[in-house]
Amino acid sequence: MSINTVTHINLRGDARAALEFYQSVFGGDLVAITYQDARSVTNPEEADQIIWGQVTSDDGFQIMAFDVPSSRAWSQGNEAFFVSIRGKDTAEITSYWERLSAHGTVVAPLAPAGWAPLYGMLTDQFGVTWVLDVAAEYAA
Repeated sequence: MSINTVTHINLRGDARAALEFYQSVFGGDLVAITYQDARSVTNPEEADQIIWGQVTSDDGFQIMAFDVPSSRAWSQGNEAFFVSIRGKDTAEITSYWERLSAHGTVVAPLAPAGWAPLYGMLTDQFGVTWVLDVAAEYAA
């Protein structure tokens, strides 16, 4: 038996744009089911918003998102979670960094760190904080 962890982000009206953006960065397949598709419309103005969406790439990247309906309390929060992307290839991590940081805010520049050959933190245009690094072997 195995499980995996998938980051699930909760947005208000931006889930489709966020999923499309992450697909443009990481590639893969995007599934977006609207409240209308699920026959779960409570507010007609939100019928085309996402009740469940996901991007899954062949490289193993996976993220889910949905639009919290206006009938429920929601706050974007302040660094409620980080999404961590770890890899072994500097060029690949750098490529993800460049695309994710577009229209975002760099918290810690992508650079060598004491625990990793390359590490950086940014908050993207949707308020999601990402940590990217090149994994290093840890000495006991």
